[in-house]
Amino acid sequence: MNAQGRIRGGLFFYKPRRMPKKTYFCTKTIRMRRRTFSQRLLAGAAALAAPALAGAANTSAQARKRIKPPALKKGDTVGLIAPASSLTDEGIQRAYTNLESMGLVVKPGRYLAEVNGFLAGTDEQRLADLHDMAADPQVKAIWCARGGYGITRLLPSIDYRLFRRNPKIIIGYSDVTALLNAVHTQTGIATFHGPVAAAEWPSYTRDRLQEAVVEGRNPALLLPGPANLLYPDSHYKMQVIRSGRVSGQLVGGNLTLLQALVGTPYAPDVRGKILFIEDVGEKPYRIDRMLTHLRQVWPIHQAAGIALGIFADCQPGPDDRSATLLETLTERLADLGPPVLYGLSFGHIAEQFTLPIGIEASLDTTSGILGLLESGVNHS
Repeated sequence: MNAQGRIRGGLFFYKPRRMPKKTYFCTKTIRMRRRTFSQRLLAGAAALAAPALAGAANTSAQARKRIKPPALKKGDTVGLIAPASSLTDEGIQRAYTNLESMGLVVKPGRYLAEVNGFLAGTDEQRLADLHDMAADPQVKAIWCARGGYGITRLLPSIDYRLFRRNPKIIIGYSDVTALLNAVHTQTGIATFHGPVAAAEWPSYTRDRLQEAVVEGRNPALLLPGPANLLYPDSHYKMQVIRSGRVSGQLVGGNLTLLQALVGTPYAPDVRGKILFIEDVGEKPYRIDRMLTHLRQVWPIHQAAGIALGIFADCQPGPDDRSATLLETLTERLADLGPPVLYGLSFGHIAEQFTLPIGIEASLDTTSGILGLLESGVNHS
């Protein structure tokens, strides 16, 4: 061997020229250290690259400072758009009537009346209406005329920086769940799960809407709608699935849409939040399937509480071999840990209150009350 190394016990020991005389490195040790370093490097890279099914992929976005949009007042202009399914002429007229009854001025989207199969216009047209309303300084709120289907197609193309520069009220429910949660998670803006413009607005719904987006009542107790309490069907009855009293920010919406968002950057982080859920026209086995999926890929067991609305038309048929709606919800949610209350006045129903996403709230299963602990709008 040359002066740089020697063989001892079958192993080659390397002695660098400039190292102290008694410092040696075993090549076997070097290989082990390199292998350990490589494994740690790969593991770290995998952790950074792995999608967070629980919504942690958008942790940085969801950690943004919350922004409350300016409150509405009489005389304000609101943008009326159809970002999902199309409307009939009757639906458009009803939307105008509802909004004008609040003293608001309606600005229709350029493509409000478009029809493209099951969509209200092409993706480009619906996105253009959304961006136009976001950019217009005269428009103080963006009101979705109806839900249906189609908003999830738009989410990757939305200019969220435009919304952050121009915070304003965005409101709707059903398919609009996707837009409300995407804008909130990406910008921090509080959005509003409330009546679509073309729906029937009984006085209860109109009053709760007024409290949420005009008055910004704080605190506000969201009591059940009187007609809902009198409705004879069992799925209108309030039921405690797991008792408790908690507080946390509100996130949620339609169950079908929440399931569609999980695994994307637009799903809300439910940890420590009050998750509110509703759906319509889904048989109990379908609700079971969706909740089972959420249990497996979303940390709903880490939610502070779960507030369930009225699941309209979700009971099994008379000849179905099926668990009931309440049995299904209980079996899928009672063992998670957070308190769970069913039958709150939101969902695909006439009498519904407006829920601001991202705003602190409380849930008390004993009193059956969901309360807002702060305003969802800014009056300054």
